[in-house]
Amino acid sequence: MATGRLTTHVLDTARGKPAAGVKIMLYRISGQSHRKIAETVTNADGRTDTPMLTGAALKEGSYELVFCAGDYLRASGQAPAEGTLFLDEIPIRFGIPDTSQHYHVPLLISPFAYSTYRGS
Repeated sequence: MATGRLTTHVLDTARGKPAAGVKIMLYRISGQSHRKIAETVTNADGRTDTPMLTGAALKEGSYELVFCAGDYLRASGQAPAEGTLFLDEIPIRFGIPDTSQHYHVPLLISPFAYSTYRGS
């Protein structure tokens, strides 16, 4: 049986390239509990160096990835250095029903829009 895993990556659709240096936090959601279980930063390819979860750490349930897009947009010159942003932290809540599968949750961002999907 294959070991499941959770991966992600971030693409900057406004610039047409990977988004390097995006801080990502992973939370496990259970009832009213919202517990941070991992944190990482994207590499030059917009990906994490290792899966966010794998093996026994990947459990059935609800999770939330929070992408610190505002910090990235400011650092890349796509947003003002100060003031309120249209997009800042982007939360994506999703479920993992089968721990033997690969769940890939990419984020496509620009200063005024984002999208996601279940990738492969």
